[in-house]
Amino acid sequence: MSRRYRYADGRGEIGIISSVTEPFCRDCHRARLSADGKLYTCLFTSLGWDALGALRAGADDAGLEHFISRVWHGRRDRYSEERAELLAAGDSREKVEMSYIGG
Repeated sequence: MSRRYRYADGRGEIGIISSVTEPFCRDCHRARLSADGKLYTCLFTSLGWDALGALRAGADDAGLEHFISRVWHGRRDRYSEERAELLAAGDSREKVEMSYIGG
């Protein structure tokens, strides 16, 4: 998912994720949880699933695992793969700010 480069002095590295030129939606395995308990399955979405609500409704560990599994397996996020087509069509969808979800 990223190309990693080490500094010449060996004291660190950086990684570059090229989601524009090398989309990886089908292999993506990252979800993000916002501070207010919303589960996001894509950096480029505005839709967050209410994990905190599930907990407040009494979900135990197994219930929360089921909730997350259901959300993850039902996801249809492919923004990086569809980006060029969407932009050409004048897509103006709202996206969650990356800083909000730790992106």
